[in-house]
Amino acid sequence: MSQFPLPTPLTGPDFGSYEASEVTWLLKDLSHLALEAPTADREHAIQSGAANYAESLPVEYTPSPEYQALYQEAVERAGERIATAVGVVTELALAARQNRPVLVSLARAGTPIGILMRRWAQQIHGLDLPHFTMSIVRGVGLDQTALRYLAANFDPARILFVDGWTGKGAISRELSAALDAFAASDGVRFPDDLAVLADPGHCVSMFGTREDYLIPSACLNSTVSGLVSRTVFNTDHIGPHDFHGAKFYAELAPADVSNDFLAAICAHFPGVQAAVEQQLAQHTAAAPAPTWVGWQAVERISTEYGINNVNLVKPGVGETTRVLLRRVPWRVLVNPDAMDDVAHVLLLAQQRGVPVEAVPDLPYSCVGLIHPQFDKSAVGADGKAVHNA
Repeated sequence: MSQFPLPTPLTGPDFGSYEASEVTWLLKDLSHLALEAPTADREHAIQSGAANYAESLPVEYTPSPEYQALYQEAVERAGERIATAVGVVTELALAARQNRPVLVSLARAGTPIGILMRRWAQQIHGLDLPHFTMSIVRGVGLDQTALRYLAANFDPARILFVDGWTGKGAISRELSAALDAFAASDGVRFPDDLAVLADPGHCVSMFGTREDYLIPSACLNSTVSGLVSRTVFNTDHIGPHDFHGAKFYAELAPADVSNDFLAAICAHFPGVQAAVEQQLAQHTAAAPAPTWVGWQAVERISTEYGINNVNLVKPGVGETTRVLLRRVPWRVLVNPDAMDDVAHVLLLAQQRGVPVEAVPDLPYSCVGLIHPQFDKSAVGADGKAVHNA
């Protein structure tokens, strides 16, 4: 264990728009810093290897009225399905941790899901579960200081990591590797089973659904995540014994729907209990194991389109949405059978002038391809990436 004093976590209303009882942020407040960079500049730095994606932040903005309407429609269309998935994954979580889990969501996509799971446990079972949120960065791993905080305050066997959804499974793999490394360095072993709301990539065993439909919280950025930025790991601002950092965008409060989203999903809880019980029985009987079909599909797409970099292939509705909102998109692949669930993706692609290709038998509803122009690749006459000899 660390011989250095552990930092003090953050809570609302001083940091974030969630109530202090809903989540404790194992993060350092970097709200006073200008860390945002234009999308194209970030993409160049990320793909050239000059910077990790977590060293800077994408520019946050107030969503357009048209896009906010799209988000609202997604909440109404998918609310019952999401509430059911929340119930299923929470019941699995309670069973896996003897009704005493300490929920640790991976910021920031996991944070609203962790709060929903906490609320299900509270409303349906009268349980008051601790809920923290912490940073994981691809290529860096889990925040070591946050892990030391958890180890100092809880039995490690109670910890359950939570995320919003899986894409190809990179975070699931990153989590396992980081926990192995922490066990080697600090002698504390945390369980590495990851609970997610949706597992379209078939990467975990503890999930609410494997359907690939829009989780509305993937539609928006900080305005559905407690007004908190993506996490930041930049050694100019994060010392060796600090938590990873994030910003609180208090100025976006007029557009904040974080608590409205929670309320909309929780309103369905009483009506989905029978469906939750039915799906739980099916889940238990099937004992689903990870097959990593998503990762296999991503590798195939990466090769077929000449990208040869799985990090530029973002599978699933949630990840495709993020590509269109935050990265430099190249094209979108859509399963023709899933058009109803990707209406917002089609709208975003149209607005950004991104080509959409119908791909039958795609194992996801859609896949977003990040533009490889900043990588060691160029685009040939056929529209596919080609590598210079």
